[in-house]
Amino acid sequence: MKKLFKILGIVVIVAIFGGTIFFLYTKSKKQPDIFENKTPFVSNVIKKTVATGSVVPRQEIEIKPQISGIIDELFVEAGDFVKKDQVIARIKIIPDMVTLNSAESRLNRAKINFEDAKVDFDRQQKLFDDNVISYTDYKSSKVSYDSSKEELSAAENNLELVKNGVLKKAETATNTLVRSTINGMVLDVPIKVGNSVIQSNTFNDGTTIATVADMQDMIFEGKVDETEVGKIKIGMPIELEIGAIEKEKFAATLKYIAPKGVEENGAIQFEIKADVDLKNDQFIRAGYSANANIVLDRKDSVMVIPEGMLKFEHDSAYVEVLTNEQESTYEKRNVKTGLSDGINIEIVEGLSKDDKVKGDKIDPKKAKEENKQG
Repeated sequence: MKKLFKILGIVVIVAIFGGTIFFLYTKSKKQPDIFENKTPFVSNVIKKTVATGSVVPRQEIEIKPQISGIIDELFVEAGDFVKKDQVIARIKIIPDMVTLNSAESRLNRAKINFEDAKVDFDRQQKLFDDNVISYTDYKSSKVSYDSSKEELSAAENNLELVKNGVLKKAETATNTLVRSTINGMVLDVPIKVGNSVIQSNTFNDGTTIATVADMQDMIFEGKVDETEVGKIKIGMPIELEIGAIEKEKFAATLKYIAPKGVEENGAIQFEIKADVDLKNDQFIRAGYSANANIVLDRKDSVMVIPEGMLKFEHDSAYVEVLTNEQESTYEKRNVKTGLSDGINIEIVEGLSKDDKVKGDKIDPKKAKEENKQG
């Protein structure tokens, strides 16, 4: 009996030892790698470059006064639409004392000369009517009288202009009324009623009263890196993506490429400009930041695979194609590639639509969880 228990004990120990070894062996046995297989598919491949910039009006005009003074009244504010020659502000003139004194002195002298010429002309007129003097003497006095009369009128007008900036007989032609020079929208009115303004002259740009722009004639201004500028040309179509308008894209056409680059942050950048094609119901605010997608090349309805599946050896490209699904065996196959957009790449030769190409490795745990969920 003791011998039987002894044999049973030995058998149990051997079984436990064998089972432990088998468990450790199966535990340490390497699980076969599982890969994601994908078949080629048909898609459009578009190669493009991106330029950053902003959308601005083609014409943005700063309206400046033609005379110095103080803003007496403003007739517009930012956002208003104005027409050419529409009055946007009125200026009250504060005359310079030296100029005012000179104008008053000129008027006084003109009055004195006129009164003297008038007395002389009246006397000569009476003598000529009595046939006492010749026509030549009479004509000389009349010319002097007419000249003094014209000088008086000019002196009065000059004083009126110095004091008020406008003639009584020509109130529409005045420098005190500031008018818009184009049709468009008022973008900014940087001054207020009561502000002093300086006229535009040779030595000074003058004070900006308002900024007006045609908001239906917009352009994109951006910059392209020197590595990309050689691939673009005038006339290329552009697709604009504006950060403030997420769900809408705008068409544009490249119209200008700068012949000279500018260094920015260690890289040479070239300025580009493009005409924005706005529809009647579309409105873009000036200064919106935008990205311009410039199409360098495109191919429609071609067979592609994800570019990450492509592998390289020496000067040739290849992929691994599934040959046996049960044993998960693959063969290397050289392919000829075409256009790439950075995500998908065109396959010209070497694959068919039914081939399954080896992709990324799949985590066995995740694969099991996905199978369970499926």
